[in-house]
Amino acid sequence: MPTPAGNAVEIARSLIRCPSITPDDAGALGVLTALLSEAGFVCDRLTFSGDGTPDIDNLVARIGSGAPHLCFAGHTDVVPPGDESLWRHPPFAAEIADGILYGRGASDMKGAIACFAAAAIAYAAERNGKIDGTISLLITGDEEGPAINGTKKVLAWMAGAGLTPDHCLVGEPSNPATLGQAIKIGRRGSLCGHLTVTGQQGHVAYPHLAANPAKGIVAALATLYGTPLDEGSVHFAPSNFEVTSIDVGNPATNVIPARAEARFNIRFNDNHDPDSLKERLRALVTSSLANTELRATLDFAPHGDVFVTEPGNLDALLGEAVTAVTGKTPALSTDGGTSDARFIKDYCPVVEFGLTTQTIHKTDENVALADLEALTAIYRRFIARYFETLGNADAG
Repeated sequence: MPTPAGNAVEIARSLIRCPSITPDDAGALGVLTALLSEAGFVCDRLTFSGDGTPDIDNLVARIGSGAPHLCFAGHTDVVPPGDESLWRHPPFAAEIADGILYGRGASDMKGAIACFAAAAIAYAAERNGKIDGTISLLITGDEEGPAINGTKKVLAWMAGAGLTPDHCLVGEPSNPATLGQAIKIGRRGSLCGHLTVTGQQGHVAYPHLAANPAKGIVAALATLYGTPLDEGSVHFAPSNFEVTSIDVGNPATNVIPARAEARFNIRFNDNHDPDSLKERLRALVTSSLANTELRATLDFAPHGDVFVTEPGNLDALLGEAVTAVTGKTPALSTDGGTSDARFIKDYCPVVEFGLTTQTIHKTDENVALADLEALTAIYRRFIARYFETLGNADAG
């Protein structure tokens, strides 16, 4: 019989062979449903819809019942591979070369899903399906896309069905370079803004008859860049402002434009909430344009929340498993972008631990087979320690 690690490699290869570019499932959830159903998991396939967004397939698979309920959350959708001719190994062929598995989603995050599935199946089999609580997998096809018809709606469905988890582990890649470096216990918030400065169009030779918005947008952005938002907090680095585009839409060289626009993103820590942050930005922009003829407007897209899971049993048990397998003591991190953990934190404590971030979203995305073996062992040990500690189960 194949070992859990051996199963993880084959599961990962089966998932990678499904070209599940958001929003297409391409059979990925079918692979997991068949595998988990055969192992005794109850599987619910859930399709959610929303105005102006594509329908999304999701999966909730569970074994056992009652508390404590440990949920693993992940996504089978992947970003496009880009120009496939630039890949040394085809992005959906799941080829193995020199101990490395290549393919889109290998690290983000079909590899981690495969590892947890293999670990959970092995744990359940060793206990003849008798779990002292519940193990579930929440797998969506809408993490790399709008994230409207995925995890957020699945969690609401789980709550309605009396299946709200007590704790959740998200399998997003969390380690910068080598397995065992970091457990994510939170994420910064994300706020995208659109700044428009309006002036008066005119001839460049008669600037006194015009009001150049380019001056205003430069001054406003300089103020926003030059005014630190905070100095960080206990678990977070300082909030960060970055301009992502500047445009005046002016092809002429002898015309002062009528308006200038800029788009920006702020990754903010727990010193802020979105509303207070918006007001602060408006005040800074207003002050930078004082005593000018220029007018400014600020518009904002829906934001991502900042959150942190205070250190406790969950990260301690996971850290113990990581150290036992890798010999490393993982740092507790909050860096990186957003993830579906931002939805899960409204229901239960959540941490993230998966593979490395070195090749995610890149050409020739890959994972070492040794890392799949180690991550499977970490997840297997974590599951056992979780129920041993919180469910009075025999770790086996």
